[in-house]
Amino acid sequence: MLGESTRGDLSLRQPSELGRTLRGSAHSSSAEDTAVELLEEHGDLMDRLGARGTYPKGSPVRGIFCSRTLNFRSISTIGYDMDFTLINYDVVLWEARAYAYGIETLRQQGVAVEGLRFDPSLVMRGLIIDRKLGNIVKADRFGYVKRAMHGTKFMSPAKIADVYGRTLIDLRSPRWTFLNTLFTVAEAVLYAQLVDRLDEGGVPNTAAHSYEELHGLVSKALIRSQVEAMLKQEIINNPEKFVELDPDLPPTLLDQKQAGKRLLLITNSDYEYTSTMMSYSFDRFLPAEMRWRDLFDMVIVSARKPDFFSSDQSLYEVVTEDGLMRPCQSVTVGGLYCGGSARMVEKAVGVSGDDFLYVGDHIYTDVSVAKINHRWRTCLILRELEEEIKALNVGRQHREQLKRLMNKKEKLGDLFSMLRLVLVRRKNKRSFPDNVDAFLHENEIEEILGKLLVAMERLDADIAPMLVEDGRHFNATWGYLSRAGLNDKSHLQRQIEKYADIYTSRVSNFLRYTPFMYFRSPSQSLAHDRMIPGPSVEDSTDLDDAAEYENSMEEM
Repeated sequence: MLGESTRGDLSLRQPSELGRTLRGSAHSSSAEDTAVELLEEHGDLMDRLGARGTYPKGSPVRGIFCSRTLNFRSISTIGYDMDFTLINYDVVLWEARAYAYGIETLRQQGVAVEGLRFDPSLVMRGLIIDRKLGNIVKADRFGYVKRAMHGTKFMSPAKIADVYGRTLIDLRSPRWTFLNTLFTVAEAVLYAQLVDRLDEGGVPNTAAHSYEELHGLVSKALIRSQVEAMLKQEIINNPEKFVELDPDLPPTLLDQKQAGKRLLLITNSDYEYTSTMMSYSFDRFLPAEMRWRDLFDMVIVSARKPDFFSSDQSLYEVVTEDGLMRPCQSVTVGGLYCGGSARMVEKAVGVSGDDFLYVGDHIYTDVSVAKINHRWRTCLILRELEEEIKALNVGRQHREQLKRLMNKKEKLGDLFSMLRLVLVRRKNKRSFPDNVDAFLHENEIEEILGKLLVAMERLDADIAPMLVEDGRHFNATWGYLSRAGLNDKSHLQRQIEKYADIYTSRVSNFLRYTPFMYFRSPSQSLAHDRMIPGPSVEDSTDLDDAAEYENSMEEM
């Protein structure tokens, strides 16, 4: 294919016979006609192979979505994170247990936590904590605040405009804490609830005087390393309670490995936990002679990401099944290591940049630092994506109605503005070319303006609650994960598009594609696209895709 790498393509036998056949057909028909003929002759193979029902367009919630075109066939090495990537947990249970640990720690410090309960709907990934004002906010891609709550109390649009009207969120400032993983949900819920308690005088002055100090108090109570250690011991003791098994996951990796791709496991978890979880989740679904270690050409535990991607760290080789380690200087293919760095991995496998894909669930620790420091291709695992897509489908009619009302208001506003301009010009003794406004009397203009103003106010009264309701099928308070307002993307979605070449809800979604897939990013719409008159090929394609999407969602 012109302009595309064909590394990883199948080496066909008898190329001369195949070439003569294709060249012969080229004299009698165009390339497009040849493609149509081949699809008509062999297109039913997808159905006969049982792929159509589970192929991406037949199951939107399990699709892989592309921000930047990615030739998967040219990827020679794939690195995988483990927690929330290869191992799927009951997220609500995980967060509830983390919350419980935090509550107990704060109780011991004399903080009034009686009556507090974990409410997972209170916050979601992608929100931002304002440590200065005790607020949690949702921002659009430009950093403007669109929704906010102080403590657990939702702020009105007028209040948001008053507090944040001149504020642009800059995540480099210590004022802001980005909730970019599922693990941060428990911390944010607890912080919001304690802001209410602080306002009511329920937090002792010795513990926290300000919202910023309160955030530090909560963060210390939920120190990730300590809470994870306690949680992971619980999970090791009772994995069936926390881990959601995915029988499609091991075959997915097996397809990639047998297609010639080198697979690596790079996780921050320690060796004991990694071995226990991978054995529990993978071994039962692999061929009898295989174990999880057989899938990977290299395993690195306690990687200490994000530092793993930016600097060399102490390196140890794990030499026994019970985790005994010894210092070493470099990594080699086939080894099991603790620590090290991405640079060491690149040197060992002889691969860097565009030939390397890293897959993880953390927008910063897994995705952005791998992209920024090493130019690796990246895939973000976003578990909430499945519910987001379902919610977008359920809310489709609501959004269409909202856009119709907005369009009507825009047209009324255009007419209102034009009539005001007529009055302005007449006041200054100016007229329109050829006196086209001469038929309008000033009293008539003022009467029409009054009617237009009333009509727009009535539309506003209908639109305002609909904007608040938009996205309630995903989260009643914050709306959609990927959107901020009717026509814009959320700050999280902007981060995803910037740093993740592809994103999906779970690794096993790759099973519905092939290891030779060419992921193409969709055509990006521009503000001036709609000014181009007449239908286009892109328009018709979008309509076809929309119809196919709607039909597939109805089949779910």
